[in-house]
Amino acid sequence: MRTSKYHGEWAPAAYQGLLQVSKHLRASGLEPSLRELVQVRVSQLNGCVFCMDMHAADALKGGESQRRLNVLAAWHEAPLFTPRERAALAWAEALTQLGRHEVDEALYQETARHFSEQELVDLTYAIALINAWNRLGVAFQPDLPQVPA
Repeated sequence: MRTSKYHGEWAPAAYQGLLQVSKHLRASGLEPSLRELVQVRVSQLNGCVFCMDMHAADALKGGESQRRLNVLAAWHEAPLFTPRERAALAWAEALTQLGRHEVDEALYQETARHFSEQELVDLTYAIALINAWNRLGVAFQPDLPQVPA
């Protein structure tokens, strides 16, 4: 582990800000299962081992199936996800992999068909938040929690 101090000791106001966004999202209309799928998928794209582990475990605790988590990286080909989940995952991938391209208008329109305006804003904040946490996790590489044998 490089440092765990990014968790608030060195930048407490920034850390509390991220926690406030997280609190808002937990109280939003987005279903927890959808948020966890998005968080796992974005963490996969960013290579954040800590966040992949944490959010996959949280998804399982929340009732997500192991099978769906197993194929999440290939959700495009897996018939196990609802149209709403597919829209959220496509939106999450587009926002996570911005690079030098824009978010396609057709993708925006398709995503907006499945989410109210408030839900789409909340989903976008959820994606931005997990990207922020992933960057902290990748930069500082916190140790994975020990799993009881």
